[in-house]
Amino acid sequence: MRALITGGSGFIGSHLADRLLERGDQVIILDDLSTGRLANIAHLDGDPNAEFVLGSVLNADLVDHVVSRVDVVYHLAAAVGVNLIVEKPLESLMTNIRGTEIVIEKTHKYGKRILVTSTSEVYGKNTSDRLSEDDDRILGSPLKSRWSYSEAKAIDEILAYTYWREKGLETVIVRLFNTVGPRQTGSYGMVVPRFVSQALRDMPITIFGDGNQTRCFCFVGDVVDGLVALGGNPGAFGRVFNLGGTEEI
Repeated sequence: MRALITGGSGFIGSHLADRLLERGDQVIILDDLSTGRLANIAHLDGDPNAEFVLGSVLNADLVDHVVSRVDVVYHLAAAVGVNLIVEKPLESLMTNIRGTEIVIEKTHKYGKRILVTSTSEVYGKNTSDRLSEDDDRILGSPLKSRWSYSEAKAIDEILAYTYWREKGLETVIVRLFNTVGPRQTGSYGMVVPRFVSQALRDMPITIFGDGNQTRCFCFVGDVVDGLVALGGNPGAFGRVFNLGGTEEI
């Protein structure tokens, strides 16, 4: 198989590239390095089955070119992290909505298969500790940038689902929860790398609130296993899957 990974030099994307290459696939990594890092894929230099393309999912011509060369698209590219979403909401919305629209359009144009990654953030303030794929979304005011990421990802899901229902595009939607593991940084509000960094430096662990907050975390290797399994399963087309556990919001 020939696979395109948008956001492939990011934390999860780079691990996905490793897994696909391990099983013998050819991989094109498309990334603008806004949050991804070349260090995450440096070990792939010289691999004849791995190709890195510097560019944005907002570049329609570039996306057209790389999509035309593959069999399946794993769309992970997005503006991520609490800090980025709050500080640059307009830029984040453009990347997360228009970027996904372009990727889906080009995937349909060439009749390819696509897996679109969404997020547990679509559930908003739903406090259930056993969230299912069809549970309600409970959000705050759309005027609060806090919810812009959730709204954008929900639109991505609707686009992907509608392309499957109306145009027959082979689409899978996966909602990622809290993924952790090697190559993750604390630069964008990720809590586990921050805790680890503080502990290694013998510093106090920073806790906000009363310390009673709970989260479920999933190892990136398990998440990648799920992405690969779902991306290649015809029974998953047109469906949405929670991947990585449940969480209290």
